[in-house]
Amino acid sequence: MENLQSGDEKAFEKLYRHYIDPIFRKIHYLTKSAEIAEELTQDVFLKIWERRVSIDHNKSFGAFVHIIAQNLITDLYRKLAHDRAFREQLINSVTELYDPIASEVDRQLVYQALESLPAQRKKVMAMVKIEGRSYEEVSSLLGVSTSTIRDHVVKGTKSLKAYFMKNELTLMLIAAAVIAKSIKG
Repeated sequence: MENLQSGDEKAFEKLYRHYIDPIFRKIHYLTKSAEIAEELTQDVFLKIWERRVSIDHNKSFGAFVHIIAQNLITDLYRKLAHDRAFREQLINSVTELYDPIASEVDRQLVYQALESLPAQRKKVMAMVKIEGRSYEEVSSLLGVSTSTIRDHVVKGTKSLKAYFMKNELTLMLIAAAVIAKSIKG
């Protein structure tokens, strides 16, 4: 430990060889991704090297290594949760502010998303959201209750949000259109 603290690369290499496999296995088990495990394992040893001077050689080095690994995994999951929450927030604000009929490009994106819906729901969404018909009018035309129309619209909107979430490029294009529209107008 004293050699490591003084910057001895051979001491670091010896610890690296001893701990790399168990740390990689732990991270791989918790992330289920070899690529992420490889990257985080390298980050663990980078942090050890950066913190080598402050390592308490009276405490278990193995525990120290595992704590660093656990902290990096926790940070990764926090970041992923934050990114997911941010994407959902973006989708919600885009769908509230966005008028999909504004341009031909936007209309094509919405039609592609509509194609992912079941036939009846697609028909209801097109009539309500694109043609601008009321729930009552669509109910009368299709011979179903207004609550069924409302249910189709709610589920269709949810499905479209999920579609845009899966197709992040589409989401980014819509977000860019909303931002450009809000700047202009």
